[in-house]
Amino acid sequence: MALVTMRKLTRPLIYAFLKKYATNSIILDIGASGDDHREYFPNRTRLDINPSKDTDVIGDAHHLPFKEGSFEAVVCSEMLEHADDPQKVISEIHRVLKPGGLAVLTTRFAFPIHDAPMNDYWRFTPYGLRKLFSEFEIIEVATEGGPFYAIAVQLQRILFQTDLPKIIKGVLYFFFTIFPYLDRLIPHQYGNIERTIEVDTLLSSGVFIAARKRG
Repeated sequence: MALVTMRKLTRPLIYAFLKKYATNSIILDIGASGDDHREYFPNRTRLDINPSKDTDVIGDAHHLPFKEGSFEAVVCSEMLEHADDPQKVISEIHRVLKPGGLAVLTTRFAFPIHDAPMNDYWRFTPYGLRKLFSEFEIIEVATEGGPFYAIAVQLQRILFQTDLPKIIKGVLYFFFTIFPYLDRLIPHQYGNIERTIEVDTLLSSGVFIAARKRG
């Protein structure tokens, strides 16, 4: 089983969300390296704190090296869970955006440790992201799949990040390919154990947000 080349379950949904906000505007792409999602944001400045990565600017998202109102949009994909101070990062995004500028961010909700030991700090619910973006006008908060999809993501990560016997990994491979389809069988989901508050999903592997700077 070629685990290294196995396509990550999370990628198609992340890219589908980013594609919705594709733009030719001048943007800042935080935590980006290489050609990742370049087709959606061709006029981007890539920033990463890691000097070994293929990026345009080496910098810290907690202290962005740009003037206020420098960008029409900021993209921050799969980075916020690795930040020391997520609220500070969001405040910096707000600062460097022009009035009316767009912030597009994806991050993790129910997800395994994936950047040990020093760079995997946080997980976010949709409500937590809304709170972090309280300075913004929220356009959309979306979740990455439902409960069974989230379980499938966990199972795939077990394949990636453990030394289980091949036969056990084969069984897990079968289940993680089947589980995402089971979300279609759930008519209603609830955000409390009393089942009185209906929600879009009670569990997801990731959460995405698009928000606009007021002005």
